Amino acid sequence: MTATGTTPLRGSSKSPARPAPATAPRRRRLLTERRSKVLAFVVLTAPMLLGLALFRYVAIGWSFLLSFSEARRTISLGNWVGLDNYQQLLSDERFRDSLTMIVLFTAMIVPITFAGSLGLAVLVNRVRRGRAFFRTAFLLPAAVSYVAAAMIWKMALFSGVPSGLANTLGALFGDDPTAWIQTQSPPLYWIVLVTLRLWLQVGLYMILFIAGLQSVPPHLYEAASLDGAGAWRTFRSITFPMLRNTSVAILLLMLIAALQAFDEFYAIFSTGASLGSEPVRTPLMHLYGVALQDQDYGVGSAGAFLLTLLIVLVTLLQGRILGFSRDKD
Repeated sequence: MTATGTTPLRGSSKSPARPAPATAPRRRRLLTERRSKVLAFVVLTAPMLLGLALFRYVAIGWSFLLSFSEARRTISLGNWVGLDNYQQLLSDERFRDSLTMIVLFTAMIVPITFAGSLGLAVLVNRVRRGRAFFRTAFLLPAAVSYVAAAMIWKMALFSGVPSGLANTLGALFGDDPTAWIQTQSPPLYWIVLVTLRLWLQVGLYMILFIAGLQSVPPHLYEAASLDGAGAWRTFRSITFPMLRNTSVAILLLMLIAALQAFDEFYAIFSTGASLGSEPVRTPLMHLYGVALQDQDYGVGSAGAFLLTLLIVLVTLLQGRILGFSRDKD
């Protein structure tokens, strides 16, 4: 009997207290695992980050400082000349001519590439069978090097000899062999440059347009079909307005690519180790000659930043006119 007059049940006893969870060792283990993951991440990414910082950002910063110094046959800093390199470059008639040429080239190639890629996208998107084949076939040229493609255009398609493909096709119609690249009156080399750029880029932008076309709601086309709208009216009233944001992005990519043209121009017109005899010259070709052939790295760096400023201004102007990421309606 207990003091309360109750008898405790046999075999009953207080359950032993459970030990407190070992929170401290677990926290130390989690902290150790986290440190191991962070260390592994740092070890794996450090070479890439160091290379990116050294060969990109440090190089850009050093080039920017070189543009304010006289750096002939040296990349060391110290002989500061202020804005003289920029003034010298802007007063160079050849550089101004290259800027005019690249603006004309951009005004010519961008609309043609835009219309061609959009037209192909609409046609391929309507194909019921073999759509994957056509997408792949048109996209493959985008994986080809510009230099390799330029060599094919220069030495096989438009070589100027009777056995060249263009002259062989012309001979079927009774035309004499034509020196496509060397002929400057009329400037037939533009046919070589434009067809080469189209072959390389149309497929890539076609894929981007197809991605935009697949995001158009199908019920809009169904409603247009019920209203009796034709193909052109459907394209003008539904397809093209719904591709507005895609078109703005593609135009931006085309403008930047055109203003940075170098590879195909250099590969087609270069006849040796030096430039100077080419009928047209892009700004990058001019800067290549100034920096790497004349070894005037100060003026070359100034030209690189002037061209960058031109691209930024064109991008901002396009954004001002067409707008970025506006609503489709």
